[in-house]
Amino acid sequence: MAILGRSSVFSAAAVTFLAATLVTAVPAAQADTRCLRMDRVHVPGAQRLVTACLDDLTTAGTVASGHTDPAQWTGLHAAATRNPSGIPGIQIDGYFRDGSTLNTTHGWNHDSQFVIRLPEDWNGGLVVSGAPGTRRQYANDFTISDWVLAKGYAFASTDKGNNGNEFYTDGRRPGDAIREWYHRMTQLTVAAKATVARHYRRAPRRTYAAGISNGGQLVRWALENHPELYDGGIDSEGTYWPRDDGPNALTYLPAALRNYPEYKATGDRRAHAAMLRAGFARGSEFLWDFNYTNIWDNTQRIYREEVDPSYDGDLEAGIPYCESGTPGCDTDYRYRSRPRSVHRTVKALGHSGRIGKPMITVHGTLDTLLPIKVHSDAYAGKIRERGRGGLHRYYRIEGASHLDLEYDLFPDRMRPLLPCMRTAFEALERWTAPRGGDAPPPSATVPRQTSGDVANSCSIG
Repeated sequence: MAILGRSSVFSAAAVTFLAATLVTAVPAAQADTRCLRMDRVHVPGAQRLVTACLDDLTTAGTVASGHTDPAQWTGLHAAATRNPSGIPGIQIDGYFRDGSTLNTTHGWNHDSQFVIRLPEDWNGGLVVSGAPGTRRQYANDFTISDWVLAKGYAFASTDKGNNGNEFYTDGRRPGDAIREWYHRMTQLTVAAKATVARHYRRAPRRTYAAGISNGGQLVRWALENHPELYDGGIDSEGTYWPRDDGPNALTYLPAALRNYPEYKATGDRRAHAAMLRAGFARGSEFLWDFNYTNIWDNTQRIYREEVDPSYDGDLEAGIPYCESGTPGCDTDYRYRSRPRSVHRTVKALGHSGRIGKPMITVHGTLDTLLPIKVHSDAYAGKIRERGRGGLHRYYRIEGASHLDLEYDLFPDRMRPLLPCMRTAFEALERWTAPRGGDAPPPSATVPRQTSGDVANSCSIG
């Protein structure tokens, strides 16, 4: 979902620098074996490619070289998170054919941008991801790319084909922008597997989907619809769109916008009860103000505009922070009373629960953007209902929320989620080992860790 209510954008000077760096990057030493293989780099279907041989593919190096965008990671990890560095290899930046121009990175003004990283010391695996929220292709660099590159995986990430606060303008029909997300995840996976095979002269032995928030939504969809492309997936606090008109973001966010101001002003018990009925967790109240101020309103308006643009007539994404009673105000949006066409759109974008490969889900119990009750509890139930429970493990992480920056705001009440995602990834590796893996611990609610290196460790056992 939307992160901090706005898309992160480089300054004009930074964009110019990044574009120039990518275009002019050349090997420091032609004798370097990893650079000598650059002539074999090919991404099927790409309209544009820029390759660079880098001494360090991790953010410790790419920030300085201009091969990433730090603004895209804002809020996704705790300040004390430690990451590996010093991983040499090749970075490929490019884009697939697309008619929209929301992604201004590199000055390309072209959507469907991607990044692929090929480490010199390859372990035979590939990790594919999509950006969380409405961010861009570098959004997973700190949280996922650095860590898997250090384990030897090749890494690929897509901007999902549209991004930013106006992502809903992409497409002709309601829901088209999100439909494109699914297509771009599949497209990049197929292309990255071919790129890896050509570069290393053998196909990847293991391919994993990994994602956070809307990136987790893509993992769920990918393992339901194209399990043949993957060996497993890591779903961190993924978005769930049910097909059966169950609760979703368009049911609980308007409730929050209507009731939170009264609860904040007076402590009104009825307003508080309405928040809990909508799906927000008891005990998460201390996070409500941050989310109301920074996230809920914008998220409600832009996602509602994507699936139900007729609600506010000619307006695009409504009126920010409007009071109840204002015509076309998203505060008064009632999803269940909207036309059947809106419900059909959501159903078409939704998840079936019929995953076809092993998947591990981690989700924080204090998530106040994607409340755990509405999203992962419900989705885990749907997986079991579809008879796929044996392929799923689900760890509810007590004290974690949607953004790990919230842990930095309230370290005495919370824990970050990212370390648990990384622990889950290692469990998935063991589970999907070629010669009969070890099944992860049973699904469970994991008590909040209150001692030790909380920002960098997590036990799901």
